[in-house]
Amino acid sequence: MSTTITQTTVFIPTPLRAYTDKNARVSVEGSTVGEVLSNLVTQYPSLKQHLYDEKGNLRQFVNIFRNDEDIRHLERENTPLRAGDELSIVPSIAGGCGA
Repeated sequence: MSTTITQTTVFIPTPLRAYTDKNARVSVEGSTVGEVLSNLVTQYPSLKQHLYDEKGNLRQFVNIFRNDEDIRHLERENTPLRAGDELSIVPSIAGGCGA
């Protein structure tokens, strides 16, 4: 099976846009989620510390979705991408209901 490098749109959440020149979406090349994220932090180096821990793993509170599917339920960073796929970075929100 050959891998095809595609352009993937990555949606950047508001709190992280300060690290992507205020871009809400960025087009990044890669054939897997991991490649796209690696290329994203190469393009925007100050974003890396917000996505990855000191060991190079995705931070626990950072959720990545391919289209509407959480990559933790797919192949994680090895999840393949096809033309038209979109990635969303969704930071976890901590807290409870303040009733």
